[in-house]
Amino acid sequence: MIAEELINQMIPPLKPSDSVRKATQWMEELRVHQLPVIENEQYCGLVSEEAIFQINEENAFVRDLELVGSNVYVFYHQHFYEILRLAALHNLQVIAVIGEEGNFLGVVTVNDTINAFAEFSFMQESGGILVLLVNLRDYSLTEISRLVESNNARILSTHINYDRDDPSKMRITLKIDKNDLNRITATFERFNYQVIAKFHASENPEMDKERLDLLFRYLDI
Repeated sequence: MIAEELINQMIPPLKPSDSVRKATQWMEELRVHQLPVIENEQYCGLVSEEAIFQINEENAFVRDLELVGSNVYVFYHQHFYEILRLAALHNLQVIAVIGEEGNFLGVVTVNDTINAFAEFSFMQESGGILVLLVNLRDYSLTEISRLVESNNARILSTHINYDRDDPSKMRITLKIDKNDLNRITATFERFNYQVIAKFHASENPEMDKERLDLLFRYLDI
């Protein structure tokens, strides 16, 4: 899924000439802490609730505020993984989407992006999730697949990123078509793989949500 498909049409942009009072009202109505600011269809940055509190002046204008994220945006064709990466890197709630001509198209919220991630077909498939910590020099997806398949299971999807604490290691997130991962976990540990997280399927939706939140922490998104 690409950025253009995730634009939240309910979040309108502000103009520099808009009042701080207007920005505050929109934030309260939309339940967001950041809103985009544009001028002549060009993205200027985000006005934040924090900036409004700091100026503490309802008669001020958006142009009087210090904007954040002026250089943080995605192009309309970029994958939603990039939205999550930028949002986490810059601690932003919304990410601007820019068109082919450099014009502002709208914003995507982190919540909408996470929902899109959760609705991905592999997330909807029955099964569990394992997160492995692997030395970069030892990484072999072929070997990892072989160990999973030796337990009569299949890998539905993988997500790979560098470990934030040690760039010589990689975190391999596996979605596997088995609800019970105990035998697969034992196999990996027998071959000296470090299993740092395990998420079994659950019949409790609230528990599934908590586990999905934990998964995002391991993915650094």
